[in-house]
Amino acid sequence: MLHPRPLQRELSRELLDVLIRVGLIAVLAVFCFRIFAPFLNLMIWALILAVTLYPLQTTLRQRFGARDGLAATLIVFVAFAVVLAPTCMLALALADSVEHAFAVLRSESIHVPPPDASVASWPLIGQRVFDFWSQASTDLAGVLHRFAPELKVAGRTVLGTVTGFGAGLVIFFVALIVAGIVMAHGEKGHRNALQIASRISGADNGPRIVELCTKTIRAVAQGVVGIAFIQTVLIGVAFVMMKLPGAGLLALAVLLIGIMQLPATLITGPVIVFVIVTHGVNVATIVFSVYVFIAGLVDNVLKPLLLGRGVSVPMPVVLIGALGGMVTSGVIGLFIGPVMLAVGYQLFWRWVRRDREAVTAAESPGP
Repeated sequence: MLHPRPLQRELSRELLDVLIRVGLIAVLAVFCFRIFAPFLNLMIWALILAVTLYPLQTTLRQRFGARDGLAATLIVFVAFAVVLAPTCMLALALADSVEHAFAVLRSESIHVPPPDASVASWPLIGQRVFDFWSQASTDLAGVLHRFAPELKVAGRTVLGTVTGFGAGLVIFFVALIVAGIVMAHGEKGHRNALQIASRISGADNGPRIVELCTKTIRAVAQGVVGIAFIQTVLIGVAFVMMKLPGAGLLALAVLLIGIMQLPATLITGPVIVFVIVTHGVNVATIVFSVYVFIAGLVDNVLKPLLLGRGVSVPMPVVLIGALGGMVTSGVIGLFIGPVMLAVGYQLFWRWVRRDREAVTAAESPGP
């Protein structure tokens, strides 16, 4: 029979060994995360692209005789060709829009027409709006000087957005190359994902969680982000061809509205009115108006085809993911945020419903 003190010493040594091991593992995990952190957004983006494009990889693989590398390479080259040209066009237009706006502000060539006398009769805010408008029409420089700090902050925000957009494009194209490598080893990657999920959540839940994450990523990436990007390209190219002032900023606004699941007509409607008023009614403006109006409604056709495949995600989840992703990760967060939050949302409710089903089964009477 062991004496209590030697037994206590033995337990203390074992506890100390466990604490040392846990501490060493924690230190190793922290160092590994710090080393991998700069590439975290890139790898998440690459995985999203790989999961989204893998059905196409499977189709091409069958036609190329199970040559995964050739199929993945073809997908990457086609994606570059399809995305690069319109994206560069919109990016250049966005940079030109910002540069033109700053040039106009520096030249002080803006002329504000005086307000109508009826503005002062507006309820509650009429007199204030009339006074501010009158001052802007007579002394615009003084008004700009008064709001100089706010304008400086807004300018930095816009400049940061443009810079983030450019950095996001670079990350996107690098992630597309990494996604091609991941797709070339898709079967092995799927097996590894099953092993990891099964190790974390059990052999029964692992495959279900992998399937849930896959469906959610494809549903959000194709049905929300993909549709918003397609619509932005269709509308943005028309804005650039029409040489609208601020075409790049308007295209970025269409992208934001599309991801937020709001109708693009909030942008295209006023733009159509502006073009008709400034350019008159002619063949070019009519073709532009009809094309932009139809392009603004294309999401109503694409959503039932793409968003209906997979898991349905509430739109507030997508909206919060888009806004939160943009705040934390810049423009690229617009794409990563909705996908990651949607996956977390689905996993959370799966966990809640599983526990509820277990309680219901325990409370149900036996046969």
